[in-house]
Amino acid sequence: MFRACGNTTFHERSLSPDSSMGLLNALRAARCPLSTSKSWLCTKASLLGDKNILLMGPPGAGKTTVGRIVAHRLGLPAVDVDDDVLETAWKMPVAAKLMEVGGERFLEEEGQALCNFSSSGCVVSLTGSNPLHEAAMQHVKESGLVVYLDVDGEDIIRRLARMKVNRIVGQEAGVSMRDILRYRKRFYEKWLDVRVLCGTGDTVEEVAEKVVKAVERYQSHAAETYVSTRSEGVGSSNQKTYFSDVVVEGLATDGGLYVPKNSFPHLDAREWLRLVDMSYPERALVLLEKCVHPLDVSALDLRTMIFKAYGSNFSSEAVAPVKHLIHNQYVLELFHGPTASFKDLALQLMPQLFAHCLPPMCNYLVLVATSGDTGSAVLSGFSRLGGADGHRTGVLVFFPEEGVSEIQKLQMTSCGESNARAVSVLSDFDFCQRSIKRMFGESGLAGYLAVEYGTVLSTANSINWARLLPQVVYHSSAYLDLCRDGVIKFGEPVDVCIPTGNFGNAMSAVYAKQMGIPIRKVICASNHNRVVADFITTGEYDLRARPLMLSHSPAIDILKSSNLERFVHHVSGGDGHLVKELFTHLDTQQHFRVPEHLLGRIREEVLAGWCSEDDCLAAIQSVHAQTGYVMDTHTAVAKVVADRLQDGSCPVVLCSTAHYGKFAPAVFKALQIQNIPEDPVEQLKKLEAKASGPETHRDMMKCLEERGSKGHRVCQAEYSVLVEEVESMIQGSFLKVL
Repeated sequence: MFRACGNTTFHERSLSPDSSMGLLNALRAARCPLSTSKSWLCTKASLLGDKNILLMGPPGAGKTTVGRIVAHRLGLPAVDVDDDVLETAWKMPVAAKLMEVGGERFLEEEGQALCNFSSSGCVVSLTGSNPLHEAAMQHVKESGLVVYLDVDGEDIIRRLARMKVNRIVGQEAGVSMRDILRYRKRFYEKWLDVRVLCGTGDTVEEVAEKVVKAVERYQSHAAETYVSTRSEGVGSSNQKTYFSDVVVEGLATDGGLYVPKNSFPHLDAREWLRLVDMSYPERALVLLEKCVHPLDVSALDLRTMIFKAYGSNFSSEAVAPVKHLIHNQYVLELFHGPTASFKDLALQLMPQLFAHCLPPMCNYLVLVATSGDTGSAVLSGFSRLGGADGHRTGVLVFFPEEGVSEIQKLQMTSCGESNARAVSVLSDFDFCQRSIKRMFGESGLAGYLAVEYGTVLSTANSINWARLLPQVVYHSSAYLDLCRDGVIKFGEPVDVCIPTGNFGNAMSAVYAKQMGIPIRKVICASNHNRVVADFITTGEYDLRARPLMLSHSPAIDILKSSNLERFVHHVSGGDGHLVKELFTHLDTQQHFRVPEHLLGRIREEVLAGWCSEDDCLAAIQSVHAQTGYVMDTHTAVAKVVADRLQDGSCPVVLCSTAHYGKFAPAVFKALQIQNIPEDPVEQLKKLEAKASGPETHRDMMKCLEERGSKGHRVCQAEYSVLVEEVESMIQGSFLKVL
């Protein structure tokens, strides 16, 4: 084995002034004779075998210095493209070459030199302008893993100023350094395989450590697997289940829900602070890259999906803005998506992930049970799939005929896609959800549909991991917005109050806390169907003789809270045996009680309360009278419970899960408005005249204005009838296998 490294000027490669001693020691250890060969070979086994580690980033990111430290730690050759490739090939300094030929010609000659370069098993520090040359990057990318040193632009500008660099390659007269760095970032995002998020003040040793960990993570795909909440560990199947598997399968074969086998990734404070000034899509990209292995979904594909999911389809550029409501209470507005519900935050992204992970040569029917908002959000999200993905994916939504608002029903039943349908059931949400779970558990049914129609069942409810994961982003983003706006400093606590039905929204807040967001308490707010509140208070989950009662907040009219299973798995330390025992007992006996020590852990994480129908309407009226702001009924439930349980010592974020217009009759009642129009569009216009905020939802209004007069299918509350609807849907959507 040999090691090769080039000369560099220390101050051009430094990251932090206080890291100089450790850096000098590392450089002394790494110093070795310079080789002028164009082919660099390493005979020592590395993390990536004969593949290179390619460090990419803007000028001043510290690529050369970090590259040398990484190379020294791993015992690999270090190659600096500036010193060891360009200057060797040109036989002149890079700066002199730039002066001689000018920026445009320089980029072309630099790219050609890189195309002639070959190496194996080295740590290669690219130049800041290499990613601008398509052919060169395609060439080097084939030889290894591109690691992007994502350094804050303001840090880069300060470093370049210290280095007395006032212009970089490609920067024309009149273009600021800030603008050229912003322009270049799109190229770094295009070529990266893995991102190393560099916090402000990170030393070169710390960045080098992050690089090594990022490469190790890339190589350790088998470590990022998923298990069922009911997996009992010893004796369980040795078959590994990856992200791409859980997205398509939805529900585990043993009836449990999928969760990561290992803990959630954790960001330190300096990394979180990097996200404060980012946009919502940028925050989502960084966070989801840490949660989704790049071998399941590449960084470039994930970026494409995220920026498509959170773009002009949202009526607010902020996507999920946080607004001050009253006193220490802030509203996280989660209703700016196409269907005016928080479900859009997950379901504009989840269908893209689903389509990406689909195995070829198969059709998929996505089954959804909804208490109101999920149905239209799923239909909207999947309707945006194009080409073959759209043709081989169907969506069938079951909803309770009497358990959703009129506008929710119109949103679902006005869907005009041929492979998407909403069917109402003369029962409640729990029956719909229970029936879908039963279909997944019947291997005979699954086999028949696969053989007869070449179709596999999946789900887009929050039992699907890809539905739950994107929700972690908006809880994190809300905290970062409060930091950006000066309400809090990072590290100071907040409480989060969430109207809770299926517990997915609450569970995603728990996961955001695991990732490092300082959430003190997750407060679960129920309406008079208070099964979750009773469970967290008593430790007993009891469905016996408990009828479902309709309410003004129908999205949380749920008795069997599916994601509670993930929460019990979390607080029990991943005790699959206990989870299986408890939830099997719930399935068969309609109740269970957790051990006393586990109830103590539950109360450490969450608080819970409930709100009567009268208190819900009174809260809407009171807030409107004080502020002019109109809350929907679910947000009102959260406010009532937060008023009772939150002590006022820190800010509390109320999750506003739907636009008030979706529940117009209840809001009219709360505001004591008379002479209510029959037409839903006119109802929204009349409410808008009374509200100072939030504004009318454009997509919801458009949906209602363009609605047809067609009716919708209504079926009896019998499992066999729902199965017939599934087969009928498949027959109408996919060609029968002959």
